[in-house]
Amino acid sequence: MSYRLFPLILVLLLAACSTQPSVSNAPVILPDSFSETGQQPVSDTWWKSFDDQNLNQLVRRALDENLSLQAAYQRLLQARAVAERQEATLYPSVDASGGAERQEGPNNTDVNLFSVGLSASYEVDLWGRVQSLADADQFRASATLADYQAAAITLSGEIANTWFQLLAQRAQSDLAQRQLDTNRNVLTIIETRFGVGLSSSADVLRQRQLVAASVDRINETNAQIGVLENQLAVLVGQSPGRVQLPDGDALPTLPELPKTGIPAELVQRRPDLQQAWWLIQAADRELAAAISNRFPRFSIDVSLSSQSRGSGDLFYNWLLALAGNLVMPVVDGGERRAEVRRSQALREERVREYGQAVLTAIQEVEDALIREQEQRRRLENLATRIQLADATYGSCVTAT
Repeated sequence: MSYRLFPLILVLLLAACSTQPSVSNAPVILPDSFSETGQQPVSDTWWKSFDDQNLNQLVRRALDENLSLQAAYQRLLQARAVAERQEATLYPSVDASGGAERQEGPNNTDVNLFSVGLSASYEVDLWGRVQSLADADQFRASATLADYQAAAITLSGEIANTWFQLLAQRAQSDLAQRQLDTNRNVLTIIETRFGVGLSSSADVLRQRQLVAASVDRINETNAQIGVLENQLAVLVGQSPGRVQLPDGDALPTLPELPKTGIPAELVQRRPDLQQAWWLIQAADRELAAAISNRFPRFSIDVSLSSQSRGSGDLFYNWLLALAGNLVMPVVDGGERRAEVRRSQALREERVREYGQAVLTAIQEVEDALIREQEQRRRLENLATRIQLADATYGSCVTAT
Protein backbone atom coordinates (compact mmCIF):
# COMPACT_ATOMS: atom_id res chain seq x y z
CA MET A 1 0.00 0.00 0.00
CA SER A 2 1.29 3.44 -0.87
CA TYR A 3 2.51 5.53 2.06
CA ARG A 4 0.32 8.35 0.77
CA LEU A 5 -2.79 6.42 1.74
CA PHE A 6 -2.16 6.24 5.49
CA PRO A 7 -3.41 9.78 6.25
CA LEU A 8 -6.48 8.91 4.16
CA ILE A 9 -7.08 5.81 6.29
CA LEU A 10 -6.70 7.84 9.47
CA VAL A 11 -9.21 10.43 8.24
CA LEU A 12 -11.69 7.67 7.43
CA LEU A 13 -11.35 6.18 10.89
CA LEU A 14 -12.14 9.55 12.47
CA ALA A 15 -14.82 10.74 10.05
CA ALA A 16 -18.47 10.93 11.05
CA CYS A 17 -21.69 12.21 9.52
CA SER A 18 -23.60 13.45 12.54
CA THR A 19 -23.56 13.78 16.29
CA GLN A 20 -25.51 11.17 18.23
CA PRO A 21 -26.25 10.71 21.93
CA SER A 22 -23.17 10.25 24.07
CA VAL A 23 -22.40 6.96 25.71
CA SER A 24 -22.10 7.44 29.44
CA ASN A 25 -21.70 3.81 30.45
CA ALA A 26 -19.42 2.18 27.92
CA PRO A 27 -18.76 -1.53 28.61
CA VAL A 28 -15.00 -0.93 28.27
CA ILE A 29 -12.58 1.47 29.93
CA LEU A 30 -11.60 4.14 27.41
CA PRO A 31 -8.09 5.63 27.43
CA ASP A 32 -7.81 9.33 28.12
CA SER A 33 -6.17 10.13 24.79
CA PHE A 34 -4.60 8.70 21.66
CA SER A 35 -0.85 8.36 21.25
CA GLU A 36 -0.73 11.24 18.77
CA THR A 37 -2.99 13.90 17.33
CA GLY A 38 -2.98 16.62 14.70
CA GLN A 39 -4.60 20.02 14.37
CA GLN A 40 -6.65 19.56 11.20
CA PRO A 41 -10.38 19.22 12.06
CA VAL A 42 -12.17 16.24 10.56
CA SER A 43 -15.01 17.36 8.30
CA ASP A 44 -17.99 15.38 7.03
CA THR A 45 -16.66 16.08 3.52
CA TRP A 46 -13.14 15.03 4.50
CA TRP A 47 -12.07 14.26 0.91
CA LYS A 48 -12.15 17.97 0.07
CA SER A 49 -9.08 18.45 2.27
CA PHE A 50 -7.00 16.95 -0.59
CA ASP A 51 -8.07 19.87 -2.84
CA ASP A 52 -8.54 17.50 -5.78
CA GLN A 53 -11.47 18.52 -7.96
CA ASN A 54 -11.43 15.21 -9.83
CA LEU A 55 -11.74 13.33 -6.55
CA ASN A 56 -14.56 15.63 -5.43
CA GLN A 57 -16.44 14.91 -8.65
CA LEU A 58 -15.99 11.14 -8.32
CA VAL A 59 -17.16 11.09 -4.70
CA ARG A 60 -20.24 13.20 -5.47
CA ARG A 61 -21.15 10.92 -8.34
CA ALA A 62 -20.63 7.78 -6.26
CA LEU A 63 -22.79 9.10 -3.42
CA ASP A 64 -25.57 9.73 -5.95
CA GLU A 65 -25.29 6.66 -8.17
CA ASN A 66 -23.59 3.82 -6.29
CA LEU A 67 -26.03 0.90 -6.25
CA SER A 68 -24.89 -0.55 -2.93
CA LEU A 69 -25.42 2.81 -1.23
CA GLN A 70 -28.83 3.12 -2.85
CA ALA A 71 -29.70 -0.33 -1.51
CA ALA A 72 -28.61 0.78 1.97
CA TYR A 73 -30.91 3.80 1.64
CA GLN A 74 -33.82 1.54 0.74
CA ARG A 75 -33.11 -0.49 3.88
CA LEU A 76 -33.30 2.75 5.83
CA LEU A 77 -36.70 3.54 4.31
CA GLN A 78 -37.90 0.06 5.23
CA ALA A 79 -36.76 0.46 8.84
CA ARG A 80 -38.48 3.83 9.13
CA ALA A 81 -41.69 2.38 7.69
CA VAL A 82 -41.60 -0.48 10.20
CA ALA A 83 -41.15 2.05 13.02
CA GLU A 84 -44.11 4.10 11.78
CA ARG A 85 -46.23 0.97 11.52
CA GLN A 86 -45.42 -0.06 15.09
CA GLU A 87 -46.01 3.47 16.39
CA ALA A 88 -49.50 3.37 14.90
CA THR A 89 -50.43 0.67 17.43
CA LEU A 90 -50.21 3.30 20.17
CA TYR A 91 -53.43 4.88 18.88
CA PRO A 92 -56.98 3.57 18.47
CA SER A 93 -57.94 1.96 15.19
CA VAL A 94 -61.27 3.02 13.66
CA ASP A 95 -63.05 1.18 10.84
CA ALA A 96 -66.20 2.04 8.91
CA SER A 97 -68.52 -0.46 7.30
CA GLY A 98 -71.59 -0.36 5.12
CA GLY A 99 -73.78 -2.88 3.37
CA ALA A 100 -76.93 -3.48 1.40
CA GLU A 101 -78.81 -6.77 1.17
CA ARG A 102 -81.90 -7.88 -0.67
CA GLN A 103 -83.84 -10.84 0.76
CA GLU A 104 -86.77 -12.71 -0.72
CA GLY A 105 -89.64 -13.03 1.75
CA PRO A 106 -92.86 -15.03 1.78
CA ASN A 107 -95.52 -14.45 -0.85
CA ASN A 108 -92.87 -13.25 -3.30
CA THR A 109 -92.13 -10.15 -1.27
CA ASP A 110 -88.64 -8.69 -1.32
CA VAL A 111 -87.04 -7.05 1.68
CA ASN A 112 -84.16 -4.56 1.46
CA LEU A 113 -81.74 -4.28 4.37
CA PHE A 114 -79.24 -1.44 4.70
CA SER A 115 -76.56 -1.15 7.36
CA VAL A 116 -73.75 1.21 8.34
CA GLY A 117 -71.39 1.11 11.24
CA LEU A 118 -68.27 2.41 12.93
CA SER A 119 -66.02 0.33 15.14
CA ALA A 120 -63.01 1.29 17.20
CA SER A 121 -60.57 -0.73 19.24
CA TYR A 122 -57.76 0.34 21.53
CA GLU A 123 -55.33 -1.54 23.74
CA VAL A 124 -54.70 0.29 26.99
CA ASP A 125 -50.94 0.13 27.42
CA LEU A 126 -50.98 -0.58 31.15
CA TRP A 127 -47.44 -1.95 31.39
CA GLY A 128 -45.74 -0.10 28.54
CA ARG A 129 -45.52 -3.13 26.23
CA VAL A 130 -46.79 -1.35 23.13
CA GLN A 131 -44.62 1.71 23.78
CA SER A 132 -41.56 -0.50 24.28
CA LEU A 133 -42.13 -2.23 20.95
CA ALA A 134 -42.52 1.14 19.23
CA ASP A 135 -39.34 2.44 20.86
CA ALA A 136 -37.44 -0.70 19.81
CA ASP A 137 -38.35 -0.17 16.16
CA GLN A 138 -37.40 3.50 16.39
CA PHE A 139 -34.00 2.54 17.76
CA ARG A 140 -33.56 -0.02 15.00
CA ALA A 141 -34.37 2.68 12.45
CA SER A 142 -31.68 4.87 14.04
CA ALA A 143 -29.25 1.94 13.80
CA THR A 144 -30.09 1.55 10.11
CA LEU A 145 -29.45 5.27 9.58
CA ALA A 146 -26.03 4.90 11.21
CA ASP A 147 -25.35 1.89 8.97
CA TYR A 148 -26.24 4.01 5.93
CA GLN A 149 -23.89 6.76 7.09
CA ALA A 150 -21.11 4.23 7.64
CA ALA A 151 -21.69 2.88 4.13
CA ALA A 152 -21.36 6.40 2.70
CA ILE A 153 -18.07 6.97 4.55
CA THR A 154 -16.75 3.58 3.43
CA LEU A 155 -17.73 4.32 -0.17
CA SER A 156 -16.03 7.73 -0.17
CA GLY A 157 -12.92 6.08 1.29
CA GLU A 158 -12.90 3.41 -1.41
CA ILE A 159 -13.26 6.08 -4.08
CA ALA A 160 -10.35 8.11 -2.70
CA ASN A 161 -8.17 5.05 -2.16
CA THR A 162 -8.79 3.71 -5.67
CA TRP A 163 -8.35 7.13 -7.28
CA PHE A 164 -5.00 7.74 -5.58
CA GLN A 165 -3.82 4.25 -6.52
CA LEU A 166 -4.80 5.00 -10.11
CA LEU A 167 -2.82 8.26 -10.06
CA ALA A 168 0.18 6.41 -8.62
CA GLN A 169 -0.01 3.71 -11.30
CA ARG A 170 -0.29 6.34 -14.02
CA ALA A 171 2.84 8.02 -12.67
CA GLN A 172 4.58 4.62 -12.52
CA SER A 173 3.59 3.96 -16.13
CA ASP A 174 5.00 7.32 -17.23
CA LEU A 175 8.22 6.64 -15.34
CA ALA A 176 8.47 3.14 -16.81
CA GLN A 177 8.00 4.55 -20.32
CA ARG A 178 10.80 7.06 -19.79
CA GLN A 179 13.00 4.27 -18.43
CA LEU A 180 12.21 2.16 -21.51
CA ASP A 181 13.19 5.03 -23.80
CA THR A 182 16.46 5.43 -21.91
CA ASN A 183 17.21 1.69 -22.02
CA ARG A 184 16.56 1.60 -25.76
CA ASN A 185 18.89 4.56 -26.35
CA VAL A 186 21.57 2.87 -24.27
CA LEU A 187 21.01 -0.37 -26.20
CA THR A 188 21.56 1.49 -29.48
CA ILE A 189 24.83 2.89 -28.16
CA ILE A 190 26.03 -0.51 -26.89
CA GLU A 191 25.13 -2.22 -30.16
CA THR A 192 27.08 0.46 -32.04
CA ARG A 193 30.07 -0.06 -29.75
CA PHE A 194 29.72 -3.82 -30.20
CA GLY A 195 29.84 -3.35 -33.96
CA VAL A 196 33.26 -1.68 -33.71
CA GLY A 197 34.53 -4.07 -31.06
CA LEU A 198 34.28 -1.75 -28.05
CA SER A 199 31.60 -3.75 -26.19
CA SER A 200 31.04 -7.44 -25.64
CA SER A 201 28.04 -9.53 -26.61
CA ALA A 202 27.30 -9.96 -22.90
CA ASP A 203 26.84 -6.20 -22.61
CA VAL A 204 24.36 -6.26 -25.49
CA LEU A 205 22.48 -9.20 -23.96
CA ARG A 206 22.22 -7.54 -20.55
CA GLN A 207 20.89 -4.32 -22.05
CA ARG A 208 18.34 -6.21 -24.15
CA GLN A 209 17.17 -7.91 -20.96
CA LEU A 210 16.74 -4.50 -19.35
CA VAL A 211 14.66 -3.35 -22.33
CA ALA A 212 12.47 -6.47 -22.11
CA ALA A 213 12.05 -5.97 -18.35
CA SER A 214 10.98 -2.37 -18.94
CA VAL A 215 8.37 -3.52 -21.45
CA ASP A 216 7.05 -6.08 -18.96
CA ARG A 217 6.86 -3.42 -16.27
CA ILE A 218 4.85 -1.13 -18.56
CA ASN A 219 2.45 -3.93 -19.49
CA GLU A 220 1.96 -4.87 -15.85
CA THR A 221 1.37 -1.26 -14.84
CA ASN A 222 -1.09 -0.67 -17.67
CA ALA A 223 -3.00 -3.81 -16.67
CA GLN A 224 -3.22 -2.53 -13.11
CA ILE A 225 -4.45 0.82 -14.43
CA GLY A 226 -7.23 -0.98 -16.29
CA VAL A 227 -8.25 -2.88 -13.15
CA LEU A 228 -8.37 0.31 -11.09
CA GLU A 229 -10.39 2.12 -13.76
CA ASN A 230 -12.91 -0.74 -13.72
CA GLN A 231 -13.11 -0.55 -9.93
CA LEU A 232 -13.81 3.18 -10.07
CA ALA A 233 -16.47 2.67 -12.72
CA VAL A 234 -18.33 0.15 -10.55
CA LEU A 235 -17.99 2.37 -7.47
CA VAL A 236 -19.70 5.23 -9.29
CA GLY A 237 -22.49 2.91 -10.41
CA GLN A 238 -21.40 2.33 -14.02
CA SER A 239 -20.33 -0.67 -16.06
CA PRO A 240 -16.56 -1.13 -16.51
CA GLY A 241 -15.36 0.73 -19.57
CA ARG A 242 -18.52 2.87 -19.72
CA VAL A 243 -17.28 5.82 -17.68
CA GLN A 244 -14.87 8.57 -18.73
CA LEU A 245 -12.40 9.06 -15.89
CA PRO A 246 -10.43 12.30 -15.44
CA ASP A 247 -6.88 12.45 -16.76
CA GLY A 248 -3.80 13.22 -14.71
CA ASP A 249 -1.13 11.40 -12.75
CA ALA A 250 -0.11 13.98 -10.13
CA LEU A 251 -0.84 12.96 -6.56
CA PRO A 252 -2.25 15.79 -4.41
CA THR A 253 -0.39 17.35 -1.54
CA LEU A 254 -1.19 15.54 1.66
CA PRO A 255 -3.16 17.49 4.26
CA GLU A 256 -1.99 17.77 7.82
CA LEU A 257 -2.52 14.96 10.29
CA PRO A 258 -6.19 15.08 11.32
CA LYS A 259 -7.19 15.86 14.86
CA THR A 260 -7.90 12.56 16.58
CA GLY A 261 -9.59 14.07 19.62
CA ILE A 262 -10.13 11.72 22.55
CA PRO A 263 -11.52 8.17 22.48
CA ALA A 264 -14.78 9.26 24.12
CA GLU A 265 -15.40 11.64 21.19
CA LEU A 266 -14.59 8.86 18.73
CA VAL A 267 -17.31 6.72 20.29
CA GLN A 268 -19.82 9.51 19.66
CA ARG A 269 -18.70 10.23 16.09
CA ARG A 270 -18.27 6.89 14.36
CA PRO A 271 -21.45 5.61 12.69
CA ASP A 272 -20.55 1.95 13.23
CA LEU A 273 -20.34 2.57 16.99
CA GLN A 274 -23.56 4.57 16.89
CA GLN A 275 -25.23 1.64 15.15
CA ALA A 276 -24.05 -0.78 17.85
CA TRP A 277 -25.29 1.61 20.55
CA TRP A 278 -28.75 1.92 19.01
CA LEU A 279 -29.00 -1.86 18.77
CA ILE A 280 -28.37 -2.04 22.53
CA GLN A 281 -31.27 0.35 23.09
CA ALA A 282 -33.53 -1.67 20.79
CA ALA A 283 -32.67 -4.91 22.61
CA ASP A 284 -33.36 -3.24 25.95
CA ARG A 285 -36.83 -2.13 24.80
CA GLU A 286 -37.53 -5.61 23.45
CA LEU A 287 -36.69 -6.99 26.88
CA ALA A 288 -39.10 -4.53 28.49
CA ALA A 289 -41.82 -5.62 26.07
CA ALA A 290 -41.16 -9.30 26.82
CA ILE A 291 -41.50 -8.66 30.55
CA SER A 292 -44.71 -6.66 30.06
CA ASN A 293 -46.13 -9.44 27.93
CA ARG A 294 -46.34 -11.65 31.04
CA PHE A 295 -48.97 -9.34 32.55
CA PRO A 296 -52.66 -8.97 31.63
CA ARG A 297 -53.73 -6.99 28.57
CA PHE A 298 -56.77 -4.74 28.59
CA SER A 299 -58.47 -3.51 25.44
CA ILE A 300 -61.61 -1.50 24.70
CA ASP A 301 -63.92 -2.10 21.75
CA VAL A 302 -66.59 0.40 20.72
CA SER A 303 -69.07 -0.04 17.89
CA LEU A 304 -71.83 2.19 16.55
CA SER A 305 -74.19 0.64 14.01
CA SER A 306 -77.53 1.19 12.34
CA GLN A 307 -79.72 -1.11 10.28
CA SER A 308 -82.90 -0.33 8.38
CA ARG A 309 -85.12 -1.61 5.62
CA GLY A 310 -85.05 1.72 3.93
CA SER A 311 -82.15 4.02 3.19
CA GLY A 312 -84.14 7.01 4.43
CA ASP A 313 -84.39 5.59 7.95
CA LEU A 314 -80.86 4.27 8.07
CA PHE A 315 -79.34 7.05 10.18
CA TYR A 316 -82.09 7.27 12.80
CA ASN A 317 -81.71 3.98 14.65
CA TRP A 318 -78.25 3.67 16.15
CA LEU A 319 -76.95 0.92 18.37
CA LEU A 320 -73.96 1.66 20.59
CA ALA A 321 -71.91 -1.20 22.02
CA LEU A 322 -69.03 -0.81 24.45
CA ALA A 323 -66.93 -3.75 25.60
CA GLY A 324 -63.82 -4.16 27.67
CA ASN A 325 -61.60 -7.21 27.23
CA LEU A 326 -59.10 -8.45 29.77
CA VAL A 327 -56.71 -11.20 28.70
CA MET A 328 -54.36 -12.67 31.27
CA PRO A 329 -51.89 -15.48 30.66
CA VAL A 330 -52.48 -18.47 32.90
CA VAL A 331 -50.62 -21.44 31.45
CA ASP A 332 -48.28 -21.11 28.49
CA GLY A 333 -45.72 -23.81 29.24
CA GLY A 334 -43.07 -21.22 30.13
CA GLU A 335 -43.14 -19.57 26.70
CA ARG A 336 -43.20 -15.99 27.97
CA ARG A 337 -40.57 -16.66 30.62
CA ALA A 338 -38.30 -18.16 27.96
CA GLU A 339 -38.82 -15.10 25.76
CA VAL A 340 -37.70 -12.88 28.64
CA ARG A 341 -34.51 -14.94 29.05
CA ARG A 342 -33.88 -14.77 25.31
CA SER A 343 -34.33 -11.00 25.30
CA GLN A 344 -31.98 -10.64 28.27
CA ALA A 345 -29.32 -12.69 26.50
CA LEU A 346 -29.79 -10.63 23.33
CA ARG A 347 -29.29 -7.39 25.21
CA GLU A 348 -26.11 -8.70 26.85
CA GLU A 349 -24.90 -9.85 23.43
CA ARG A 350 -25.45 -6.36 22.01
CA VAL A 351 -23.58 -4.78 24.92
CA ARG A 352 -20.56 -6.99 24.35
CA GLU A 353 -20.65 -6.46 20.61
CA TYR A 354 -20.64 -2.74 21.28
CA GLY A 355 -17.67 -3.08 23.62
CA GLN A 356 -15.74 -5.06 21.02
CA ALA A 357 -16.58 -2.48 18.35
CA VAL A 358 -15.24 0.30 20.59
CA LEU A 359 -11.99 -1.59 21.22
CA THR A 360 -11.59 -2.30 17.51
CA ALA A 361 -12.20 1.35 16.62
CA ILE A 362 -9.55 2.55 19.08
CA GLN A 363 -7.13 -0.06 17.76
CA GLU A 364 -7.72 1.05 14.16
CA VAL A 365 -6.91 4.66 15.02
CA GLU A 366 -3.78 3.70 16.95
CA ASP A 367 -2.63 1.36 14.16
CA ALA A 368 -3.11 4.13 11.61
CA LEU A 369 -1.09 6.52 13.79
CA ILE A 370 1.73 3.97 14.06
CA ARG A 371 1.80 3.47 10.29
CA GLU A 372 1.71 7.23 9.78
CA GLN A 373 4.75 7.67 12.05
CA GLU A 374 6.62 4.86 10.29
CA GLN A 375 5.92 6.26 6.84
CA ARG A 376 6.94 9.72 7.98
CA ARG A 377 10.32 8.32 9.04
CA ARG A 378 10.58 6.44 5.76
CA LEU A 379 9.99 9.64 3.80
CA GLU A 380 12.71 11.39 5.76
CA ASN A 381 15.08 8.49 5.06
CA LEU A 382 14.26 8.53 1.34
CA ALA A 383 14.86 12.28 1.19
CA THR A 384 18.29 11.75 2.77
CA ARG A 385 19.13 9.01 0.27
CA ILE A 386 18.14 11.25 -2.62
CA GLN A 387 20.42 14.01 -1.32
CA LEU A 388 23.30 11.54 -1.01
CA ALA A 389 22.68 10.23 -4.52
CA ASP A 390 22.66 13.77 -5.93
CA ALA A 391 25.89 14.54 -4.09
CA THR A 392 27.52 11.35 -5.39
CA TYR A 393 26.42 12.09 -8.95
CA GLY A 394 27.73 15.64 -8.69
CA SER A 395 31.14 14.49 -7.46
CA CYS A 396 31.40 11.96 -10.29
CA VAL A 397 30.60 14.60 -12.88
CA THR A 398 33.21 16.93 -11.35
CA ALA A 399 35.83 14.17 -11.37
CA THR A 400 35.08 13.40 -15.00
